[in-house]
Amino acid sequence: MKPIKLKIKTKSQNYPIIIGSNLILNISKVIKNNSIDFKNCLLIIDSKISKKIIFNIKKSLNNKKVYLFSFKANEKNKNLNYINKILDILLKKNFSRDDCVISIGGGITGDISGFAASLFKRGIKFVNVPTTLLSQVDSSIGGKTGVNTKYGKNLIGSFYQPNLVITDIQFLKTLPKRELICGYGEILKHSLIANKNFYIFLNKNISKIFSLSSPFIEKAIYESCKIKKKVVENDEKENGLRKILNFGHTFAHAFEASLGFSGRLNHGEAVILGLKTALNFSLKKNLIKKNEYNSIIKHIYNCNLPFNLKKFFKLKDINKILEFMLKDKKNNSNKISLVLLKKIGSPIIDQKYTKENLRSFLKSELSN
Repeated sequence: MKPIKLKIKTKSQNYPIIIGSNLILNISKVIKNNSIDFKNCLLIIDSKISKKIIFNIKKSLNNKKVYLFSFKANEKNKNLNYINKILDILLKKNFSRDDCVISIGGGITGDISGFAASLFKRGIKFVNVPTTLLSQVDSSIGGKTGVNTKYGKNLIGSFYQPNLVITDIQFLKTLPKRELICGYGEILKHSLIANKNFYIFLNKNISKIFSLSSPFIEKAIYESCKIKKKVVENDEKENGLRKILNFGHTFAHAFEASLGFSGRLNHGEAVILGLKTALNFSLKKNLIKKNEYNSIIKHIYNCNLPFNLKKFFKLKDINKILEFMLKDKKNNSNKISLVLLKKIGSPIIDQKYTKENLRSFLKSELSN
């Protein structure tokens, strides 16, 4: 199957997403074909990426001066300390604004790489090579970068669009099922907020998508990216429409933070739990019809996606969850702002609820 090209056009940057197989073997050609030129590059690599892949990337970039920075990409290491380490290399090696940072890893690697690229001399070239399904359909599109602090997730960061995104399907074949489930949560979310036909496609072809069968996996990634592309192009800085992408995320980020960003619940799993919790809240508020709600819940169960909040939390955790929800960067009052669902393809933004209202709801979720 020939590579698919999707062009993202924002006020700050226009860039392509190239989706295909074995693109990484000739990364130099892909970069050149998209008119990106540089002399020096820093590869920021998740330590889980195999040495063979790194060797092949370096071999393809043999006409460039290549430096490496490898780190264990997890939520605890997504912090300012690692940003300083990257900036230190760029400064020591005397990189210019015409040189390039290349991220090779999942969303955490991309977030850190993009944030460092945005800070160095107020902006250096940035190529993102997302290696997980989650990063391929979500964090690699839209330019959100950032790090975590003890006060919450992604509270320090910037909007910084890449020059190019290279989405290589081959990376997905190295992932455990748990990682594919994480990425699928975002694909499902995109269908729920924007495209009922895409949701029907997912419902019909879920087994083929999880087995990475072509062209089903490529279509799932492409359609998911297309939805996010449309949203980001209309609202790059999250002032209005882009808020719909946060469906389920206010709950999800609070769940992650409440567990100290531990391996018990990774980001994609938290998003799926957040989607289900937001769906339950939408039903409780009589926003979504029971038949559509039942269809989505059945889909979540059939895909063996995480759905049981009680597996991770007890009643005593409610206060902690609510505190993190209140600190969410989308809130601008003492109420908690949520994105909820009226029907598949029709989200509702800026629904504000009191802490007590949500306490009562979470109590019922964890008691039943």
